[in-house]
Amino acid sequence: MPATTNRTSVDDLNRANAGKLPGHLGLEITEVADGRVAGRFEVRPDLVAHTGYLLAGAVLSVADILCAYGVSTAWPEGASGFTTAEVKCNFTGTLREGAALCTAQLLHGGRTTQVWDATMTDPASGRLMAAFRCTQVILYPR
Repeated sequence: MPATTNRTSVDDLNRANAGKLPGHLGLEITEVADGRVAGRFEVRPDLVAHTGYLLAGAVLSVADILCAYGVSTAWPEGASGFTTAEVKCNFTGTLREGAALCTAQLLHGGRTTQVWDATMTDPASGRLMAAFRCTQVILYPR
């Protein structure tokens, strides 16, 4: 479990989004708790592929961003940073319009690695759109 308590707020993360990829995606953070971060974004024409469906890259980006933000809620004592070692995503559905919700949850919070799961859902139907997993390597000063 996390070695430190959550010092990150919804407002902090939404401010951090401005002018960066999360802001360009329209990602709004809706929940921050120890080992958990959630957010939502609207499907817009610039996030849709030539097929008319939401781009897989947008889904991957949002899931990855929320997992990365989650590290700040489960920071091991003495850690100075982190880097992503692996990501995997299974797509089970998509959207043409509306909103998408994503929730990232800490699965393993070790001293040297963290494993995060994120689920992307369609709130209108409750259907799963994607299941994402990533491994973060925790960095320490030398």
